[in-house]
Amino acid sequence: MFILFTTFILFFTSACSNNEGTRELTPDNTATDVYISAASSLQNVLNDIKETFEEEHPNVNIIYNFGSSGALKQQISQGAPIDLYFSASSDLFHELVKENRISENHSSFIIGNELVLIQPKSSSSSFEDMEAVMSSDVRRIAIGTPEIVPAGQFAKEVLENLDLWVKVQDKLINAQNVRQVLTFVESGNADLGFVYKTDALQSDKVAIITTIDHTLHEPIIYPLGIIKESAEKSEVITVYHYLQSKEAQEIFERYGFNPVLN
Repeated sequence: MFILFTTFILFFTSACSNNEGTRELTPDNTATDVYISAASSLQNVLNDIKETFEEEHPNVNIIYNFGSSGALKQQISQGAPIDLYFSASSDLFHELVKENRISENHSSFIIGNELVLIQPKSSSSSFEDMEAVMSSDVRRIAIGTPEIVPAGQFAKEVLENLDLWVKVQDKLINAQNVRQVLTFVESGNADLGFVYKTDALQSDKVAIITTIDHTLHEPIIYPLGIIKESAEKSEVITVYHYLQSKEAQEIFERYGFNPVLN
């Protein structure tokens, strides 16, 4: 048990250090660290929001831990020292609410997204719709592992609703998160991939074939919540409210996210 717990702590520490570090501060200018576990699809926009927030709140240092929403949820369930969870899955988020890990009084739906089918811009094939997955020119389709990656779960729903899931099994390449799907397509290691529209818009190496009909999958909504143990920290409350502010929402919209009303 001790070995497993130590391994988990080392993994978690590494995950945080690989994303965002602590700012250099003088002894008289200390800042409180606020740890946020967030879906990989939020990486670019949240880094921009971090800069804006910390300019206005020099006493707070935001540290991100990006990954698939499923993997992050598991870390929090196991006691990872996180203050806020920003998920791409309402289902995973509500599991933590049921586990009494997230404060119901401090949880909100923040933004929405869309699912798209993409291909490398360098591809010689020309596709216009979901029929692309059945093309003989397509040998590899990248998809987030449905059990832990919400974008993969949404893609699976779409393929099932179109009676294509079984037909494309031999073509599927599982990815650990939606950003890895994007990388597979950008590099040409996958002919097609299912990602969020916001991810595709940030890459000049992929082309959007089609935006998936939203009726083919559950709504893509990102909930944000405070982990109960952190609900009394004023700095955490400040970050939580800032992510819902008009200023933050404008940045989200600039990256292609849709505003969501609770």
